Amino acid sequence: MNRNLFFIAAALLLWGVGEGMFFNFVPIHLESEFLLSKQQVGFALGAFGFFMAITHLPGGHLADRIGRRPLLITAWSLGLVSTLTMGLAKSLPIYLIGLFLYGVTAFVASPLGSYVTAARGKWKVGTALSLTTATFNMGMALGPVTGGWIAENYGVRTSYLAAACVFVISLFFITFIEKQPIDKHDPESPPTGLWQNTRFINFVMIFAFAVFALYIAQPLTPNFLKGVRSLSLTETGWVFSAGALGNSLLALGIGRLNPRRGFLLAQLLVTFFAALMWLGMGLPVFMLAYFLLGGFRAARPMAMAQARELVHSSQMGITYGTMETVSAIIFIIVPPIAGFIFERDPFIIYPLAIGLIVISIFVSYFFMPRQASTVNQLS
Repeated sequence: MNRNLFFIAAALLLWGVGEGMFFNFVPIHLESEFLLSKQQVGFALGAFGFFMAITHLPGGHLADRIGRRPLLITAWSLGLVSTLTMGLAKSLPIYLIGLFLYGVTAFVASPLGSYVTAARGKWKVGTALSLTTATFNMGMALGPVTGGWIAENYGVRTSYLAAACVFVISLFFITFIEKQPIDKHDPESPPTGLWQNTRFINFVMIFAFAVFALYIAQPLTPNFLKGVRSLSLTETGWVFSAGALGNSLLALGIGRLNPRRGFLLAQLLVTFFAALMWLGMGLPVFMLAYFLLGGFRAARPMAMAQARELVHSSQMGITYGTMETVSAIIFIIVPPIAGFIFERDPFIIYPLAIGLIVISIFVSYFFMPRQASTVNQLS
């Protein structure tokens, strides 16, 4: 691991700790503190997804044009400001401003993925990208328990302020990464345009359906644990920590596999999550379910690695931006749907998710690319 990857990993580890202190509790906070209904919570999360979605393509484009380091530092700084805003907010409008501003920081995904890919050295793309997922989620494994304890004993707002303190240290680490050269292509032999690349477009469509299937059961599961399964905030924190640990360990394990096989395995693990949430009882079972939900996070670097094989290196930022935009659009439309279903029957969302994931695994197995493209071999 070179020095740049070390500072990236350290910054992400700390950011995971901070984000874990509050982010999983946002649906509960909106319901208990601001008295929103389940469907209103779903709409708020959908709006959060909208602000994520509009940032990825610009973020990827700027990463290819002006470089990645300035965007990373900007995103870290904006995340700190938005978290302080949420922590200090005493009214719903101010809180939502902070929440949606935090969603804007999602533009970091494309320059971060591009930076790590370029800095990977002899590592495989999937392994390097899995490092970012693993270190961030290792921090997320520590954050929820701490955040849940702080929220129960000192109030929910205090957990945001504690997270902001951790973010300051994370920002300090990210400033130590070095600038990277901007990738160029031969002007006399330009690569195929991204939107004319049929293999990439087909892959994006398969990826979109997979994300929808994997995510449909997730947005209101925190409310399911608290309202239906009657878990306390501290117990819910333990469940979220188990999930973050699963995100980290499964990302490291699956990241060593062939990206196509890893993507299929990741989907299968989320199927088990849905089954355990639907049929299981007791804190240990729910912790195991969230651990297996780590397959959802592990699927992302596996998909990114496959997408990277289909494009030229000079298109890396916009490629990752496209993939992140697709995910973010799913994050917009799914929470309101999940809220609608939840208010009618909180249990039915899980068998629905299982059915969709089975279809997704079938489609992924038969229609995803099986080998690297010539474009990648030449780039």
